[in-house]
Amino acid sequence: MVAAVRDFLQAYPDAFERTQRAGHITASAWIVDETRTHALLTHHRKLDRWLQLGGHTDGDTDVRRSALREALEESGLTSLRLANPAIYDVDVHVIPARGSEPAHQHYDIRFAFIADRTEPLVVSAESHDLAWRAICELDADDVDESVRRMARKSAAFFAG
Repeated sequence: MVAAVRDFLQAYPDAFERTQRAGHITASAWIVDETRTHALLTHHRKLDRWLQLGGHTDGDTDVRRSALREALEESGLTSLRLANPAIYDVDVHVIPARGSEPAHQHYDIRFAFIADRTEPLVVSAESHDLAWRAICELDADDVDESVRRMARKSAAFFAG
């Protein structure tokens, strides 16, 4: 997937713009609590799946900043802090056609954040719900495979 993102960036100078019809770079936040035992997921309104928080960069080439912005907008959390400046995960996935928008690829760059699980959450218009879910239980069928992959990586990433 890293190679696919590199190839996409080389092929499309407007890769960070959602107007690029072939696809675009997106930014996501893998948010865990202080104990590193729970992750905050959103039940995405359009995709009807439990996912990490994130979205379009809207032309911002600083994907880390975009991931933070999206996480703040979608959760209302004020305690968010970057766990590590390194990229946590990369995923390339198809977004299905919807209305006049054709199917396209999201080249998603993901960063890890820590937040206070006791802080109140604010569900945005993009979500049906937000929930702190136990990382060890993220193998359920209603959880996207890429979220399960991030859950599997979590213990090793936060131990280092």
